[in-house]
This record gives sequence, structure tokens and C-alpha cells, in this order.
Amino acid sequence: MADFSNSFNEISDLLQRGKAKDIEVAVTKAMKDGAAAKDILEKGLIAGMNVVGDKFKKGEVFVPEVLIAARAMNKATAIIKPALAEAGVKAAGKAVICTVKGDLHDIGKNLVRMMIEGKGLEVIDLGVDVSSDKIVETVKSSDAKVVCLSALLTTTMLSQKDTIEALKAAGLRNKVKVMVGGAPVTQSYADEIGADAYTPDAASAADVCLSFFK
Repeated sequence: MADFSNSFNEISDLLQRGKAKDIEVAVTKAMKDGAAAKDILEKGLIAGMNVVGDKFKKGEVFVPEVLIAARAMNKATAIIKPALAEAGVKAAGKAVICTVKGDLHDIGKNLVRMMIEGKGLEVIDLGVDVSSDKIVETVKSSDAKVVCLSALLTTTMLSQKDTIEALKAAGLRNKVKVMVGGAPVTQSYADEIGADAYTPDAASAADVCLSFFK
């Protein structure tokens, strides 16, 4: 059996450096040489995004580098998607993410979404200023197992609580894990409103989100 470890290492390295054009070439070549799409995803792309996530947590890279790496990941994933579908490779799980009602901030949310996608999970991004009704509907129709709620204003943190109450009222609370985050949010607030997890940064959020599917 052919050994593609060098190819996977190269893909991981290109992703970490955000080389979108080069990674397209490398992924296309690995596919042509016979590497499995699932292996390219796991051993190349996700492995690379994990390194970026770890460095981000340690403060060794910053938001712009993460965004550039995520863009390279998206380009590469687009190439292998048809092969993944053909091989019946499904995402490890499905999560819903949004910024809650009354809040229009999306940089943090987008960063968390990219990090979660970098773990090989499917993410349904509902955008900003999202009502608890819409979140409940999406959980029902999508069978998502995790809901990520972002709030950047102290005034909109209450919408995180409202959403948890709405999930309870709909009989869905025991079917999903609720994660909360955003600048004013704390662990004690997360405990108080009955959230399953609070994380201080995007990389930790992705780790915790993935752990819910293990």
C-alpha cells in the first residue's frame, strides 16, 4: 500500500501557512496519486487545523492567520467533497451556531464556526440576531446535537438564557448540548443559565464541541 504521509504532511503545512493556491495543487495531486479523501481530510487538513488551533490558544498566532488557514481549508475541502460523498464519509456530527437575538456581532461566531468545521464537523450557521424560535426550528429539522450561542453584549446575554428555556419548552433540551460564549459571558453565568459548556476562545470551543460527539 502506498505511503502518503509526506503528502499529508505537506497539505497540513500548507494549510497552517494559509497557502490556498498551493494546497489546491497538493490535494489534487494526492487524489490523483490514489490517496483516500477521508485520509486527506483527517491526516492533512484536520491535522493542520488542529495545529493552528493549538497555536491560537497559546497566543502564537492570531485571528488573521486563523482566517487565512480556514480559507485554505475551505478551498481544499471543496476539492475532496465529491469523493467524500461518494465514499459515504459523513461529518463527525452536526452543530448549529448563531449570534443571539438583538446582537449583530459576528467575528467571534465566524471564528468559532471555522474552528469547528476544521474538526470535520458540519456547521449550520444561522447568522446574527437569531430568535430562539428559529434556533428551536433548526434543531428540530436538522437533528443537530450541539447548539453554539454567541453574545457580545451584556444586554443580549439574556437571549442565551431565553434560548435554553425555549429548547426546554420544545422538549429538545435533553437532545442537544448548549455551548455559550462571547466577551461578557463567564463560566458562572453559563452554570446559572444551565448551559453545558462555556469556552473562552474559538479553539477551545471547537475542542469541546467535538468532544460532545465522541
